Amino acid sequence: MRKPVMAGNWKMNCDIAEAEALADGVTAHGGQVEDALVILCPPFVALTTVQKSIANSNIKLGGQNMFWEDEGAFTGETSPKMLLACGCEYVIIGHSERRGRFGAPDEADVEDLDAVFGDTDATVNRKVRSALDAGLKPIICCGELLGERQAGDTDAVVAGQVEAALQGVAADEAANIIIAYEPVWAIGTGEVCDADEANRVCGMVRETVADVFSQDVADNMQVLYGGSVKPENVEGLMAQEHIDGGLVGGASLDAASFGALIDAAAASAQ
Repeated sequence: MRKPVMAGNWKMNCDIAEAEALADGVTAHGGQVEDALVILCPPFVALTTVQKSIANSNIKLGGQNMFWEDEGAFTGETSPKMLLACGCEYVIIGHSERRGRFGAPDEADVEDLDAVFGDTDATVNRKVRSALDAGLKPIICCGELLGERQAGDTDAVVAGQVEAALQGVAADEAANIIIAYEPVWAIGTGEVCDADEANRVCGMVRETVADVFSQDVADNMQVLYGGSVKPENVEGLMAQEHIDGGLVGGASLDAASFGALIDAAAASAQ
């Protein structure tokens, strides 16, 4: 049976003091949970602080992004070696916000957000390969824009992103990978994909993994749903066959709300 996962992506939120308080709150509620895998992904500047807060718990630490080189003249980037030094075991790769695929960007004063947040299928693949080589476990994100969904392209877009991310990955490395389906139009909008449809797409992600590797690999891979996951809808999502947990944004910034999500994930394993 696949272990349920709740991963909190704090995005660009929490200064050091706020990160410590939030991590302490999550740890007090769910730090000793054994039936679910709990991962916190704070901003880079708070990684060490959060690592200290969760040190005596079962909670794991993750980065929100990484570059594929260990060192060099890459101003503003963070290497896998740096993440490991902070205590990270996981790293989010290919989040739609890193790809520049915003559903409805705030008043953008640049014409092409892709040029600012520049991940592509090719760079995502390089990061996945680099993370695995370094001993980090990638949480690979995939998801479609609203226009792509309306055009009926959801499956093609998502399957293409998954296939591209897994290029050059060996079947025996797949056990160290988590895939998160996040429809871009549901991230931070309050909208949530219907549980049945989220399950259908997560099942299609699993089928794509089976095509790349094998059915056995696919059956054992954790596939998460992300996009306005909250206590009010988590039980319906966790009841689905192909949804193994959540990659959570806004609700992970409140210890009580995220604690409820952890409880729901753990309960789904019973």
